[in-house]
Parts: sequence; structure tokens; C-alpha cells
Amino acid sequence: MDILAYTMEEIVDPTHIIEGERYEFLLDIEIDEEDELYREGGLEIRAIISKKNGEIAIANYFLIAKADASVLDFALEEDEEAMILAFCKERILLGE
Repeated sequence: MDILAYTMEEIVDPTHIIEGERYEFLLDIEIDEEDELYREGGLEIRAIISKKNGEIAIANYFLIAKADASVLDFALEEDEEAMILAFCKERILLGE
């Protein structure tokens, strides 16, 4: 899996119900054709990243087929989740 492009936006909670900070990442990813996640037209990952007390973690994520914007019912493998988290964490820390 390779990340080709991304957008990052801080999610503002005007009610202050959610503790810490939240960021939404939209990652344009490239998947090998042999991978079960591969979809014609490509994939995106919408990841919600939380930052609380200096800890940064994946709060949730969705795999989206770009061809029809459908949400896929798949989970990433541990190493893929770790790669996504490392990528997002680096961008959050660079933004500080």
C-alpha cells in the first residue's frame, strides 16, 4: 500500500464534548492488484485521528471505493494500520 496524496483537516468540536483534538485525513492510496482490497478506480481511506494528552491514535477509519464512493467492509492489517498512524502522526506533529 502506498499513499499517493492526502488532505488533513482539524475537526472542531464547538460543544467541547470530545476531549482532546480530532483530525480527519483523506488518504488516496494505491493497492497492488493482487491484494484483496484492490478496486478498479482506486481506494481512499478516511481516517479519524485523535490526540489527547500527547497520545495520537486512530479513532476510526473507513475504506472507500473511489469509483462509486461505497464504504468497504474490510479492516486493515496491523502493519497497515501502523503505517497509516505513523503517516498521520507525522503530519499532525509537523503542523504544530
